[in-house]
Amino acid sequence: MMVAQLETPGGNLNLALPYAVQGLVQVFTSINRNFFTSVMAQALRIAGQGTPVLVVQFLKGGINQGQERPIRLGQNLDWIRCDLPRCIDTPHLDESETQALQKLWQHTQKVVFEGKYSLVVLDELSLAIKFGLIPETEVLSFLAKRPAHVDIILTGPEMPKSILEIADQITEIRRSHQP
Repeated sequence: MMVAQLETPGGNLNLALPYAVQGLVQVFTSINRNFFTSVMAQALRIAGQGTPVLVVQFLKGGINQGQERPIRLGQNLDWIRCDLPRCIDTPHLDESETQALQKLWQHTQKVVFEGKYSLVVLDELSLAIKFGLIPETEVLSFLAKRPAHVDIILTGPEMPKSILEIADQITEIRRSHQP
């Protein structure tokens, strides 16, 4: 058996890249809404490599969570669902639901601008936009103003054209055959 070990000289070596690392905007979309597993696998893999990751599920509720009680998966992955008694599947929310969603959106923007996370997954954001719960113009402004190193993954069916136009990568999941 052969064992190889890489050693770095000096132990505390600061490497500088000759260019600034630019974060990507990735879109995962599907009419079947079955892409979350592959997005979570990517988030878990990246977090496992030591990169801070935030997963925000805007329309999922039912577990009394909210941004005050994130689920922590390992040392590097925070997972937040909206503090709602139910999952949202309609644009018709009562006042407390609208406030919970807006509070989560404001919190998400705040922590992204603080630079705490290198990857941020915004799950079902396209539906929140379609339902008129989060303005498309705010999302576009957020994407433009985020710290340059932050990767953003947006998911959901019917992603707005304006977001598709600025995306660095678009993954459309579709069935290749019917069961």
